[in-house]
Amino acid sequence: MKKVLVATDKPFVKVAVDGIRKIVEDAGYELALLEKYKEHSDLVNAVATADAVIIRSDIVDKEVLEAGKSLKIVVRAGAGYDNIDLEAATANNVVAMNTPGQNANAVAELAFGMMVYLARNTFNGTSGTELRGKSIGIHAYGNVGKYVALIAKGFGMDVYAFDPFVPEDVIVKDGITPVKSVDELYSKCQYVSLHIPATKETKGSINFDLLSKMPKGATLVNTARKEVIDEASLVKVFEARPDFRYVSDVAPDNAAELAEKFAGRIFCTPKKMGAQTEEANINAGLAAARQIVDFFQTGNTKFKVNK
Repeated sequence: MKKVLVATDKPFVKVAVDGIRKIVEDAGYELALLEKYKEHSDLVNAVATADAVIIRSDIVDKEVLEAGKSLKIVVRAGAGYDNIDLEAATANNVVAMNTPGQNANAVAELAFGMMVYLARNTFNGTSGTELRGKSIGIHAYGNVGKYVALIAKGFGMDVYAFDPFVPEDVIVKDGITPVKSVDELYSKCQYVSLHIPATKETKGSINFDLLSKMPKGATLVNTARKEVIDEASLVKVFEARPDFRYVSDVAPDNAAELAEKFAGRIFCTPKKMGAQTEEANINAGLAAARQIVDFFQTGNTKFKVNK
């Protein structure tokens, strides 16, 4: 009997666990839970007898992958997968997957919640600004980017998008204006919503040169990864531009310094929480379970992220 391990330092909600259990057990597999564990070694030990693992933000590194002697698949319940060592997964013949799109709406709604919060001066009673009539740039037009664009249209914003991997006609069909370059996106938009992954090419790519191109009243919204921001540049642009603001659900390493120096112009959630809704929690967990069953039953690797 195959064993599916759900290893979550931040557990799924009960209804999600119940749904995962039903999917797994209906397929004839065993479900094991490792929740709120204290040490990385707990995960290393638990994976030793697992054929499949479902994780959230948990770290699946070389040690974990080598400990899983029977492990065939790891599914990250969510879009980002930089918490999985992809090279080690490939070296150990383990398929790594994510569940793209399952938390897209949750992330998009959070992005707008943070935008409104800062535009209205953190609700401190003073006059703020409105989003209607402002321009917003979607940096990477994937699952989350599409939802952000949809909500932005509802707010009456002028919406632009840049994504070299998405055909322009797809963007145009959604009623969004495509631009030719990152520089053009930042030059046109008072708001930019970041949705790029943290890769070798993107880490530190959001820098002073790029941010300084933004029009007056600029706000950068980051629900992607902190690594894509050049933090020294972030300090520099805050100092150079009193109109610049930054909101994120992933705090930079120098968040305390920024909050002290530039109070009212920066807001970061206490922890990464783009997917922290009951709906996204359930959707991603169930999708992960279904992908594991499909993989074992049919060999489907549609959402594989390693080579």
